[in-house]
Amino acid sequence: MSNKAPDSETLPSTTPAVRPLAPLPVGASTEDMLFAFLDYVTAKKINLYPAQERAILELLEGNNVILKTPTGSGKSLVAAAMHFKSLSMGRRSVYTCPIKALVNEKFLSLCRDFGPELVGMSTGDASVNREAPILCCTAEVLSNMALSEGANAPVHDVIMDEFHYYSDRDRGVAWQIPLLTLPQARFLLLSATLGETSFFEKEITRLTGAPTVTVASTDRPVPLYFNYTEEAIEEVVQELSEKRRTPAYLVHFSQRSATDTAQNLMSIDFCTKAEKETLARHLVGVDFSSPFGNDMKKYLRHGIGVHHAGLLPKYRILVEKLAQQNLLKFICGTDTLGVGVNVPIRTVVFTGLTKYDGEKQRVLPVRDFHQIAGRAGRKGFDDEGHVLAMAPAHVIENRKMEKKAKENPAKAKKLVKQKPPEKGYVHWEEGTFRKLIDSQPEPLVSAFRVEHGMLLNVLGRMGDGCRAMRALIDDSHETAGAKKQHRKRAFALFRSLVEKQIIELLPRRDELGRKVRVNIDLQQDFSLNQTLSLYLVDTVQTLDRDDPEYAFKVLALVESVLENPDTIIRKQIDKLKDELMREMKAADVPYEERIARLELVERYKPYPEFIYESFNAFAAKHPWVGEENIQPKSIGLAMYERYQSFADYVRELGLQRAEGVLLRHLSSVYKTLTQSVPEASRTEEIEGMIVYFEEMVRGVDSSILDEWEAIKNPAYRPDVAAAPVPTPRPPRPLDPKRDRATLERLIRHSVFQFLRPLASGDYRSAAAQLAIIAGRPPEDAQFTPFAQRPDAVINEGRGLFAWHGDTLEKAMKPYFDAHKALRLDPAARNARNTLLEQDPLTGEWIIEQTLVDPEETNDYALRFTLNIEATRNSGEPRMELVEVKLLG
Repeated sequence: MSNKAPDSETLPSTTPAVRPLAPLPVGASTEDMLFAFLDYVTAKKINLYPAQERAILELLEGNNVILKTPTGSGKSLVAAAMHFKSLSMGRRSVYTCPIKALVNEKFLSLCRDFGPELVGMSTGDASVNREAPILCCTAEVLSNMALSEGANAPVHDVIMDEFHYYSDRDRGVAWQIPLLTLPQARFLLLSATLGETSFFEKEITRLTGAPTVTVASTDRPVPLYFNYTEEAIEEVVQELSEKRRTPAYLVHFSQRSATDTAQNLMSIDFCTKAEKETLARHLVGVDFSSPFGNDMKKYLRHGIGVHHAGLLPKYRILVEKLAQQNLLKFICGTDTLGVGVNVPIRTVVFTGLTKYDGEKQRVLPVRDFHQIAGRAGRKGFDDEGHVLAMAPAHVIENRKMEKKAKENPAKAKKLVKQKPPEKGYVHWEEGTFRKLIDSQPEPLVSAFRVEHGMLLNVLGRMGDGCRAMRALIDDSHETAGAKKQHRKRAFALFRSLVEKQIIELLPRRDELGRKVRVNIDLQQDFSLNQTLSLYLVDTVQTLDRDDPEYAFKVLALVESVLENPDTIIRKQIDKLKDELMREMKAADVPYEERIARLELVERYKPYPEFIYESFNAFAAKHPWVGEENIQPKSIGLAMYERYQSFADYVRELGLQRAEGVLLRHLSSVYKTLTQSVPEASRTEEIEGMIVYFEEMVRGVDSSILDEWEAIKNPAYRPDVAAAPVPTPRPPRPLDPKRDRATLERLIRHSVFQFLRPLASGDYRSAAAQLAIIAGRPPEDAQFTPFAQRPDAVINEGRGLFAWHGDTLEKAMKPYFDAHKALRLDPAARNARNTLLEQDPLTGEWIIEQTLVDPEETNDYALRFTLNIEATRNSGEPRMELVEVKLLG
């Protein structure tokens, strides 16, 4: 094996930079496209493997291709050939990936290959340049396009990466749908672990009318060597470091254990002083502002990365970028890097060979094992890759004790061997490891199912949607018995949608040839993708809009139809148990009773009687609900009630290792509020909720947009002062005379973003927030020199007030002398406490925010001025705090 490490400053690519691959003029011959692409490959100094050559030739001839070759054998280059052909023919190509992290990576890679103007991205949460001729998206995005438009979809060439996800029981249907509904397309299916493919050859040819060819190879560019060890992780790491078998990926099957290992490795020094200095330089200017940021920065400076789905996307991307530059020695993560993310790894270490599959602990599927193991060995950098599997923890510990006992025979008599865990343990050993190495991947099986979203998409397309739905089920890759059950379920769902007037039957075909249509009263982006969203729509419409708790019940219903984020739920229960234990100890409750009562603690469920009774009534009318169940919870609701920030909630529950889980849940809350709560059911309070969650989600992570902008403009630098946005959007048309209601909602949100740190006495953060809502860098609030005025200082030449912590504290002192607290509850956030009016003399727009105190004296207010021109230009309220004043 070559131990020569490439220059860490130039490792991002194994080939020299070349110009983006420009398409040929439409009408170019197949031969012209072939030679142009080969010129591009030659410029990148790449030698094609036989499997690559054959696959590229088949694609250029217009055939479908199933490419099953080992990881690292250049499947992405074959995909690039398909994109190139598609562009040169004036067609549109779509590249699908199973996870958003991989979509992000492929999107940025395609931008570099073809130029950012020609490439778009869509993950369901974020979209960039979505109408581009090359679209990189999750499989679900393409599936929805295929369902809603079928043969009319603007999709001509489809590359489906990691196609083995076809068997995923929860998401596999998204990989099957395009193979049933896009006859106009040509397909390229990619995976290192496909197994038998003759069935797919037949089905794709039947759909498209074009030949389908499987190109297979077992030749790995970098051979793998497998070993089993009973050494502890610290010894394993030391040995890998000494033998220069890094970067190494330490694979765990829980996010907690991955982070625990990273922390444990901090005691081992495996980076030189120069390497640490290089890492420190690369981390200058990186935003580590989230609660987990300090830990992540500490690990990275030590040469350790952490990579799992519980992290914010910006941290995962940072780890990938540093690893690609050969700056990290070890990456502690889950199996997320097994899903095609391009991180160069020399050694893969399995810390275990079993994982929880959603039902129970099982030995790893052969496919999963080979996917992860295949990441070892980097073409162009390694002559060989290494895969190491560790023994179970109790076996390792017993070996360690036996070794000590041999050194000291007196201790041998006292040796008590550790036993495996009593709960949920599944044994593995070296034989298990060898069997995984030698076995073939499991056959792919259909995961087709019928849901509301599928039904609405198909019924809403042009032409006879009912016939299209029947054809979809008939063509599915299911058994005859399963198809019968799918038809029954589809009819039950259809009847429910008609009863609830979500869809309506037309007396005659409309101008688009449709027999049914989606209810025209629903908003354009209405969504029923959650199984229980119809229950949400049905129940919201039964609520009393005049009920003071109406908006909170709507939010509780929204969260109840979303999946439980188990990590957050467990943390909530732990917090409740801790509080109960303190109370019981203070009350001298006997120990046995304490333990018994702790066993009964469960998560807080808002409005449980209302939610369960309404759901049971709904389920009684709709037998198709089946095993689905409602899941009341309070996460977004708890945050909104106290107007907490993302960081506040993370710290309160100790979610530093699961920030990404919280972000995804809040994103789902926001999307469900906007897409599944009909506009007719929205109130001023609900609109305020939407603003609250929108701004929070947009403000937490902007990594993908920043990357895209940097590719378009190398001089681009993220604006760390402004609230980051993960998807570009046009400025809102904010004007008090044109859209006063929207402006007032956004003003209230900005005001309470400022009041939150103010209420807790964090004047420095409050001053920084004031600078942000004025459109200035937060630093203006931190380093402004003192001036004569006790409450604020005027920036010379700008005519703007720049507050800092000390001046804010002085200005608020009279309020806190008179009142012990500042309320931020829903009553305090009521619209009546925020007044927007125009001064009749000066024409200036003034905002007056009443401060609500516990005694409800409400005798103080904040006075702001609104900068109309800056507000119109930015699409966000831009305002300056003028004074804290006593009313009356």
